[in-house]
This record gives sequence, C-alpha cells and structure tokens, in this order.
Amino acid sequence: MDFLSTQNILIHIPLGKGGYDLSWIEAIGTLAGLLCIWLASREKIINYLFGLINVTLFAIIFFQIQLYASLLLQLFFFAANLYGWYAWSRQEGNQAALQIRWLPRNKALGWGVGSLLAIALMTLWIDPVFAFLTEVAVMLMQALGLQVTMPELQPDAFPFWDSTMMVLSIVAMILMTRKYVENWLLWVVIDVISVWIFARQGVYAMSLEYLILTLIALNGSWLWIKSARQHQRAP
Repeated sequence: MDFLSTQNILIHIPLGKGGYDLSWIEAIGTLAGLLCIWLASREKIINYLFGLINVTLFAIIFFQIQLYASLLLQLFFFAANLYGWYAWSRQEGNQAALQIRWLPRNKALGWGVGSLLAIALMTLWIDPVFAFLTEVAVMLMQALGLQVTMPELQPDAFPFWDSTMMVLSIVAMILMTRKYVENWLLWVVIDVISVWIFARQGVYAMSLEYLILTLIALNGSWLWIKSARQHQRAP
C-alpha cells in the first residue's frame, strides 16, 4: 500500500541540510510512540495499544530502509507490549504485585550487573551479532516469499552507545511491564543518548522526537516515584 511507504510524504521539514521529508507512516508511528509513553506515565493501560501501533509501523519502516536488526528488535517490543497489556490488566490476586514500586535492592543489583555485562559484550560483538540477526531476518523473509537480499552492512558508527541503547531499551521495557519505577530512569538515559546520537548523525527530526520523549520520561519518573512513595514501597 502506498500509505505505508516511506515515499508517501506528509510534509517537508526545514531541518538540517536539505530539510527532512516526513512520511505519513513515520508521522503516525512517531505520534503513536509519543502517546504510548505519555499514557504509560499516567498508568493508562491503553498505552499498549499505541505501543503496538508504534512498533508495527516502525518495523515496516525498518524493512523498507533495510535495517533488519532494528526490525527484529521491534518484534521483541511487540511481544513485550502484548505481555505488558496482559500483566497490567490482571486484577484478581495480583493487584499488589502490579502497583507502581521500586525494584528490590538485590534485583536492582542483578539487573545492573547483567546490563553492564551485556553492554560490554554487545560493544565488542555488535557488528557480527547484527550481521547474524540481519542474515536470519533476510532468510525468514525469503522463506515467506519476499524478494529481499542481504544488504551490505557498514561498521556501527557508535558501538558503545548503540549497544547501551539496545540493552537498556530491552531492560526498561521489561521493567515497565512489571510497573517498576526504574524503567523511567532508564528511558531518560536512553532518550538523552538518542538525542545526541541522532543529532550527530544529522537526523534532526528524530533528535527532536527523542528530546520530547526525554521530557515525557522525566515526567513519568516524577509521577511514578510519587506513586511509589504513596504505596510506601520506597527502597
């Protein structure tokens, strides 16, 4: 469908050299992502509906621009959104477990050590890992009858920061589904890094988007910290 094409331009934004052509699919996907994060900060379960729309449209975009590893990451986010919707909707016998709360210190330490180890390993192996994931994605799409070929991959421009964003995004998404306050603190870190990375790469529209997400994540952090204190679950 033409509507789902990145060539179906909604508006030309005068940002950076030559400006930026914002497509309909990117605009709607971005808006859905912003609504998802804002609604999550308000503890509204409907955030997962907009999250599913966001990751689905972004997966289509990544397919069109041949970022297959990023496409696979969206598949993880899709599954995490479904699980989060299910977890947040459970009531009987699980209400206390789904209150906003802090991670217990031992679990926080475990997540922290695991994240640092994963970031270190991904920094060292990000290029071969992404090449492997891309090859798997291409093989799967070819098996489905899609006419795709293995793209020529370039070395990661920011291996450490890219690995940090990937690992922390997965951790933050998991923590959000269980309503742990720390998820918002991680999103703030992720969004700040994203603003800098995208600006360095000249993708100013995406940098602006993540600046907005940073403000929403800061607001989410404040709201959830206040809620956790009200539940008397501060660490």
